[in-house]
Amino acid sequence: MIYQTMSQKSDLLERLDITVQWGHYEIVVLRFHLTSFPAGKIIDFHNHAEFEFHFIPKGKGKVILAEQEYPLSQGMLYLTGPGVMHYQEADQEEAMDELCLHIDIRQKSRAEVDPWEVAEAEECIDKLRKLPLIPIHDRHHAMNCFLEAYEACEDKFTGYYTAIKQFVISILLKTARAYDPEGVRAEAPVRDMLTYRYEYAIQYIRANYSGAVTLDNVAEKLKISSRQLQRIFNKVNPDQSFSQILENIRLEGVCRKLSEGNQPIEQIAQSEGFTNANYLHIVFRKRLGITPATYRNGKHTIK
Repeated sequence: MIYQTMSQKSDLLERLDITVQWGHYEIVVLRFHLTSFPAGKIIDFHNHAEFEFHFIPKGKGKVILAEQEYPLSQGMLYLTGPGVMHYQEADQEEAMDELCLHIDIRQKSRAEVDPWEVAEAEECIDKLRKLPLIPIHDRHHAMNCFLEAYEACEDKFTGYYTAIKQFVISILLKTARAYDPEGVRAEAPVRDMLTYRYEYAIQYIRANYSGAVTLDNVAEKLKISSRQLQRIFNKVNPDQSFSQILENIRLEGVCRKLSEGNQPIEQIAQSEGFTNANYLHIVFRKRLGITPATYRNGKHTIK
């Protein structure tokens, strides 16, 4: 089985000090490993002070939860919360592997947390606390997160520690989701597309204003028509057209360079998106009432 690679360094993930901030909770990882039960192995009734996530990547056996016996086989999962007594036994003729994640869930309020993250963390942890003591199929492949976390830690790729913390959250979410009734859907927060498209257009203009920026190519980046984009500009900022906003941004760039040094005005004009110094001179006098050369000697605001 592909998970057997984890047995080469069984405590690799447990060597990491992993604490995940999620909503108003702190998830402290206590154990994170693959263990194997030889055929016939019995783990007598016991409980933990923390949550333990159990996944069966290989083999078969049984578990007793709340005095009820359940068969276990490859691809199943179950969760035992704090104080839940449980008994485990591998099949008499076949060994059973188990991926285990032990976590302590602690309440920890934080300021300025994304309210959607807070709501999702609260919903997930509330579900985990109320899950039935019944093994179920790992429908959303939560156990794959164990191997991915192990490989991330082994390979030490960029951001591996952050990735491992994300895998921990994924295990929680996918476990809770496995017990959801079929067809359950939740709506994530949606954008105000009018505002989003306007702000993205402005951001794109600011990043590219020194080049040949047109209404058409900005609309193309947003995958809408130029007519749609023009309507967006009219609705969000009816006092300024696309061309006026582009001109404003270019003039801001010119003013910065005039204030910062003695670069020739012809060079400034071309670097800030104007055809030449003569055209810049015309626009500058029209908008500010003075020439670019005069501006160098004082501070003025674009009207």
